[in-house]
Amino acid sequence: MRNFYAEIFQAATNGKKLLAILIDPDKFIEAETKLYLEKLPKQTTHIFVGGSTVENFKTEKTVKAIKAETDFPVILFPGDYSQITETADALLFLSLLSGRNPEYLIEQQVKSVEKLKNSKLEIIPTAYILIEGGKECAVQRVSCTKPIPQSEVTSVVNTALAGQFLGKNLIYLEAGSGADFPVSEEIITEVNKAINIPLIVGGGIRSLEQQKKAYKAGADMIVMGTQFEN
Repeated sequence: MRNFYAEIFQAATNGKKLLAILIDPDKFIEAETKLYLEKLPKQTTHIFVGGSTVENFKTEKTVKAIKAETDFPVILFPGDYSQITETADALLFLSLLSGRNPEYLIEQQVKSVEKLKNSKLEIIPTAYILIEGGKECAVQRVSCTKPIPQSEVTSVVNTALAGQFLGKNLIYLEAGSGADFPVSEEIITEVNKAINIPLIVGGGIRSLEQQKKAYKAGADMIVMGTQFEN
């Protein structure tokens, strides 16, 4: 059985850069799955599925449609425990450490236990850190939390380290879907220097040049999504 986290960790250790495409089930048309997948960048290595708010059962339908057409690992990136489905390969078990809303620090995780305790999903503990991206994003609205300003680099680094010390296996820096600008190179560099677990960066990355800058700064995996929704 594949160990998807081990693969991500090994890639990070070897300096192999990964690219995940994020699919929001509420914006995805199952009948167009094959056409959608054909348009993905050649360097794509993973597909993330999830959204801040998703219609019931839409996540499962989306995952099934994707897995019928590709061998890419399909990893859940849920905004709510109701989005968990056994049809995926793995789950980012997110804790929103940048905010102080207990619903997204621990309550959603507790609610998910009944679904996960006998699950075959690979569960990957992930520290999710929202960074200011120039405008209010869906995560901010739904979680009722504020992102960390990009100017507060030390706060971001300390939050990432706190996540690592709590036993998280991944650090995910998120500027928000459709952000005006992505997480800064300075933040990526400083977080990368501080932690020894893989670093994921998403939100506001639209161009190849932005990808290259994020990778060079220390991102092990980049997540892109908004530009592929239409």
